[in-house]
Amino acid sequence: MSKNTILKGTLILTIAGLLTRVIGFFYKIFLSKALGAELLGIYQLVFPVYGVCFTVYASGIQTGISKMVAEEIGFGNYKGAKKVLWAGLSVSLTLACLLAVLMYQNAGFIAEKVLFEKDCASSLQILAIAFPFCGITACINGYYYGLKKAFIPATTQLVEQTIRVVAVYLIALKLGGGKVTATCELAVFGLVIGEIASNIYNIISLAFSKPEKEKNEDEVSSLSLSDKTTKEYYKGLGAISLPLTANRLLLSILHSFEAIMIPTMLKSSGLSNAEALSVYGILTGMTLPFLMFPSTLTNSLSVLLLPTISEANAKSNHSLIAKTVSITIKYSMILGIFSTGLFMAFGTDLGNAVFHEPRAGTYLMILSWLCPFLYMATTLSSIINGLGKAHLTFINSILGTSCRILIMIILIPKLGITGYLISQLVSQLLITFLDAFVVYKNVNAPFDAVNTILKPGIITACVSSFSYRFYLFLHAVTSFNNIILILGNCLFSAIIFLVLLSITKSIRYGEWKV
Repeated sequence: MSKNTILKGTLILTIAGLLTRVIGFFYKIFLSKALGAELLGIYQLVFPVYGVCFTVYASGIQTGISKMVAEEIGFGNYKGAKKVLWAGLSVSLTLACLLAVLMYQNAGFIAEKVLFEKDCASSLQILAIAFPFCGITACINGYYYGLKKAFIPATTQLVEQTIRVVAVYLIALKLGGGKVTATCELAVFGLVIGEIASNIYNIISLAFSKPEKEKNEDEVSSLSLSDKTTKEYYKGLGAISLPLTANRLLLSILHSFEAIMIPTMLKSSGLSNAEALSVYGILTGMTLPFLMFPSTLTNSLSVLLLPTISEANAKSNHSLIAKTVSITIKYSMILGIFSTGLFMAFGTDLGNAVFHEPRAGTYLMILSWLCPFLYMATTLSSIINGLGKAHLTFINSILGTSCRILIMIILIPKLGITGYLISQLVSQLLITFLDAFVVYKNVNAPFDAVNTILKPGIITACVSSFSYRFYLFLHAVTSFNNIILILGNCLFSAIIFLVLLSITKSIRYGEWKV
């Protein structure tokens, strides 16, 4: 691995991810106003089905491509890496087309019998069109992740989000005759347009990408058996992706069952159908996007961790693995601690200012305690997968999800949405603890509790408290837009936080020179 590859790749993915999240933020605000909480809840219901299908035709295959490509280029076999990509593309596209046809033909049944919301049928039919394009994009992105070239995947997600938002807004404006009018179907149609656009961009980028220089034939042959047949590449991809897909499929089904169950369980707590969908819409369409915003960094990091750990593991470079694990866990935890502090301080004001919905802010404050565990679990699972122990990630996730569903069944009928929030906190804590146990059992990585937890925790408490009081002062004496004031104070807090961490030597740039 070249010096600072992870840092550079993570920065590229993070910048694109942040831009994408910012655009998505304004898009969520637009949808919440154009659709309303109830229709937003109906719109969100199609994504559990999408998640299950994506797992089948892309998720495991993308990871398999990334891992195999990283192993091939570790020995300079770029021709072999390309063969891995074509093998993955053919499998993914076949499965995606098959699932698209099945879902289009059975949309009514899925909407009424699975989602318990017949109004989702037309949205599911539209969504099915996107499957083949999603599959191609996932495979090409997996190829670039394996090469540890983050620019194309990063800009791909930016293109998808931009085209989607612009298309939906313009069509909504046109349908409303100058007044924005949106439907669930239009929102899903925008997703399809965005996926097609990003797919075209991805294919063009791949076609015009500069070919890598192959090592001499004797060196490649001696290191990686470059004379593998196409059948062997299919077999190798299947050996990695099939267990991953099976594991993730079961996990995805559990997550989908959980998502579908939430409105139903809320109704059992005494809410009407409209109220249950509204609460679900607020939680999934308003609160969770806020909560996941900082995870752009850890998501970018985890994507690049898998091929990096895989390559180092293939070469038995244990010192590199240990250093990489130690640094990435440290920064994931620091980000989580800081995010908790900000959401605790500004949660209520964010919900009111952005969505004009107090409940969104209340849920955000409660769930803010998830951040350290949520962000670190993302990093830990990627490390475990890179070590070739994906089955352990699967077991841990199943245990955590099962725990969450069990708590939901017990508590939601009695406590309403509070029962769901409690289930999230308990299950995420369990998953993170189990993943951390696996990592530290397999990797002898040092853990600096003072610079990872103690100093960041104290600095976060001081900075967030001061920043919130400063925000209240500015809000009282100025007439600036409330959203601008909050975001400005959050940015100010982040800068001061990083400066103080640097002064106290909790973070150092040289740490990334692994």
